[in-house]
Formats: sequence, structure tokens, C-alpha cells
Amino acid sequence: MAGWEYRVAYVDFRGRVSIEGQEIMMEHGERRSAFVRTVLDHLGKDGWELAGVHPLWPAETSYMIFKRPATGSAAQEPSAAESASVGDQEPAQPESGEPTRDINEKSSEMV
Repeated sequence: MAGWEYRVAYVDFRGRVSIEGQEIMMEHGERRSAFVRTVLDHLGKDGWELAGVHPLWPAETSYMIFKRPATGSAAQEPSAAESASVGDQEPAQPESGEPTRDINEKSSEMV
């Protein structure tokens, strides 16, 4: 079964987008909608598809969640159920931007 990889963007329509630590600021005189569209176009060219939007307060901000088919090592990583049966193996160190703890079906904590 193919897996997915995800990217989360914090979008402030007043002129700032933060994508996993990378800050993108609106240029002077640029329209808000054109600014956000430029960011979305860039993500789309890299294969990212908008999967969901989580509006925040104040109303001009939101989280945008993107997904694309996993490639390379991310596509071959075992699922949480498969890795639970492995047993005594040392957990791998997360790559940059990856979660620092295991997230599985039993997780109830909001992250």
C-alpha cells in the first residue's frame, strides 16, 4: 500500500506564510490573493496537493495541510502496526521536519 507524506503551512493572509520553519513574506504592493496563490503554485509544482484547511482565529489565518505520495524511504517505512511487531529494534532518528515521537492509532493527544 502506498503511503503519503504531508506538509503543513501556516498562512496569514495579511502577508506571511510559514512552511515548516521557512518564512515567506508578501512583497510591498503585492495583492494578498496573488501572494498566497504564488505560494500554492510553488507547492503544486513540487507535487503537493491541498488536502485540508483548518481556519484559525484571527479569521485571516489558517493551517493548510498538503499531501503527496511518499517517495524513497518514506514510502518504504513500515506502518505503526508493522513497526509495533518488530520488537527490540532501536527507533530511527527522525529526519528534519519529521515528528519527534511515534504517532499511532492509540494516540489521543492533539498535536
